[in-house]
Amino acid sequence: MQHTVDFDPELISRMSQRGPRYTSYPTADRFNSGFSAIDFAAAAWGGVPGRALSLYVHVPFCESLCYYCACNKIITHDRSKAAKYLGYLVREVDMQASLFAACGPVEQLHFGGGTPTYLSDAQMGALMDFLRSRFEFAGDEDGEYSIEIDPRTVDAKRIHSLRAQGFNRLSLGVQDFDENVQRAVNRVQPEAMTRDAIAAARAAGFRSVSIDLIYGLPLQNLSTMAQTLDKVIEADPDRISVYNYAHMPQMFKSQKLIRDEDLPDAATKLAMLGLCIERLCAAGYVYIGMDHFARPDDELALAQSNGTLHRNFQGYSTHAAIDTVACGVSAISAVNGTYSQNEKSLEAYYSRLDEGVLPVARGFRLSADDLARRHIIQQLMCNFELDFGALEQRWGIDFSAGFAAELAQLAALGAEGLLELRDDGLQVSRKGRLLIRNVCMVFDKYFGTPEAVPLQRLRYSRTI
Repeated sequence: MQHTVDFDPELISRMSQRGPRYTSYPTADRFNSGFSAIDFAAAAWGGVPGRALSLYVHVPFCESLCYYCACNKIITHDRSKAAKYLGYLVREVDMQASLFAACGPVEQLHFGGGTPTYLSDAQMGALMDFLRSRFEFAGDEDGEYSIEIDPRTVDAKRIHSLRAQGFNRLSLGVQDFDENVQRAVNRVQPEAMTRDAIAAARAAGFRSVSIDLIYGLPLQNLSTMAQTLDKVIEADPDRISVYNYAHMPQMFKSQKLIRDEDLPDAATKLAMLGLCIERLCAAGYVYIGMDHFARPDDELALAQSNGTLHRNFQGYSTHAAIDTVACGVSAISAVNGTYSQNEKSLEAYYSRLDEGVLPVARGFRLSADDLARRHIIQQLMCNFELDFGALEQRWGIDFSAGFAAELAQLAALGAEGLLELRDDGLQVSRKGRLLIRNVCMVFDKYFGTPEAVPLQRLRYSRTI
């Protein structure tokens, strides 16, 4: 079923609170240093032989600083740093590949950052060749191979080269087309540059083009957002992500360069979200969930319709529940019931590889209860519903007995209009879909614990 959503500003204003985005469960703040590279290797060896894989490659470098950015990035014009990084990255890839030699093909690849296209064309080509020499890849028609690009760092020739190197999905950062907003966040990107990149991607044969927008940036208002939406809809991307800007300068130094007085107030910010939903749905896009919209014939919408949609650290995915092997500084793997995150600094990342060990800094091994709760949260995030009988059959649990406290909380959310609770399951309402994080938090046994509350107040954005 293709989902729609109803925008209820009064409900959102009343119910919005700080909480996780659930790209994983448990969330990354629960990872601990007691999980080591040895634990990761044991998880890799203990998996099902022949299972498909997803690869994530992190490229941390950027040429310039976008003030809003909360990614793990390194701002530099010194290209020798990228060359050094690649030398270590291929060492990690080689070590990872040896652990997963018994696995099936890579069905999904994602390059993120930073700015992956900070790497030169030759560097990217060599890296892709190396990945293929160490892992088996599914064919182009079956695999989903995506890369995030900054249109300011590529031309049409480079985009055609990326397609030839094996990428078949492209994601473009836009954020906003208004020049004043762009200057306020230090990301000046002319509209023509974005349009040229999309045209080149279409001509090169990319299967999908995605655009990222942000609402809540400095100097944004309803008028500027409406103009940006006009231009985005005219550009006709396959997917659109509309992210909420979470202003947390206490967490991200670059955000201190944004003036508080330039930020839209809460009412304006909420109205901009409503405008985005109204305009994109009217233009024919399907609301997938959280921040994501897609064309009805896009594989993301089709995956949701047939029940194979998945959510991972890169957002929504068409490949359900396959292990993710992540390479590069700060990258997070999800393998055989575990999570593991690499060292966050280049110095520590290089040091661990120089020692001949994988650069795992921390991680988490999921219990049986964690796995069941993760499945529940996945179902809610992707399908907006739960079938209690199916959960009982799959996980061998008595739902009403095992989740009695959660059912009481769900009943309270039902009274608020977020969902319909039945004896055999629940259905999130069209009004509740924008607050799906609130529903998921009911099943998060770690959220709200005394030791976690101070970090949650500092780290998490509001659900809307």
